[in-house]
Amino acid sequence: MKILAVDDVHKIFHEKMEAAGHVVTDKLTLTKKELIAEIPLYDVLLVRSKFYIDKEIIDVMPKDFIIARAGAGMDNIDEEYARSKNIKLINAPEGNRDAVAEHTIGLLLNLVRNINKSDREIRDKIWLREENRGFELKGKTIGIIGYGNTGKSLAKKLSGFEMKVIAYDKYLSNFSDAYVKEVSINTIKEESDIISLHIPLSSETSHMINRHFFDTLSKKPILINTSRGKVIKTSDLVEALKVGKVLGACLDVLEDERINSLETDDNEWYKELVRANNVILSSHIAGWTYESYEKISEVLVQKLLTGTLNA
Repeated sequence: MKILAVDDVHKIFHEKMEAAGHVVTDKLTLTKKELIAEIPLYDVLLVRSKFYIDKEIIDVMPKDFIIARAGAGMDNIDEEYARSKNIKLINAPEGNRDAVAEHTIGLLLNLVRNINKSDREIRDKIWLREENRGFELKGKTIGIIGYGNTGKSLAKKLSGFEMKVIAYDKYLSNFSDAYVKEVSINTIKEESDIISLHIPLSSETSHMINRHFFDTLSKKPILINTSRGKVIKTSDLVEALKVGKVLGACLDVLEDERINSLETDDNEWYKELVRANNVILSSHIAGWTYESYEKISEVLVQKLLTGTLNA
């Protein structure tokens, strides 16, 4: 195979693919126009987030072409159109599932124990204890929405916290095991003290977490999102936080991550999130570890070499 890499990946990808007799060419500075000219010369496009792989790009791909995404989601690829053109798709959700699950727990512990808030106060020579009294996770119920690679990893890691772990997945059934109990979305809304999102971004999940979702909650949960920012309508989340329908939020992703352009009146939600003490923010780094960087490349190598091609 001739593989065109337009995003940086771990060197192990090059080493193992070349050892197996394939050719990997790095062209990390291509423009979209240049990419369209290059693609017909290759069999595989290796991409992470640099391009949105749209109809214009897909239309120049040769027969039996493969798109390999170095990451978990496929939302920067027009999946439906690619499949209609018989383009084969690979991603690597197995590669960063542990990283995302660990980060999810880290965000949650940070929020319920006021770690960031206390840290900021101490740096300003403010020593507060009662004001930073926190909550324990033991005995709480966490509802996981989306029980794929990351949801499963999270449930397993939570077992040591002695929590009740429940999960809903529209496309899976009969997945209850030692770590989780399968439930309906209504049970998630009724029983969860914490709700953690692990769903891909699609036309179906865009703004899935909205005013109606918050209005139908029985408790006042903490909401965690380490999936994609646009699955939450953030203005509705801000309102839910203000009126107390949601106790707090942990967001590794934002609806709009171009933060340098968010300081406008049209993005009041961003200002509200930044000001809130009951919100923890991180810069889309849940899956961003040294280990996942290597494991994602390992997964792609394995899938390419074994022909495991359907994401």
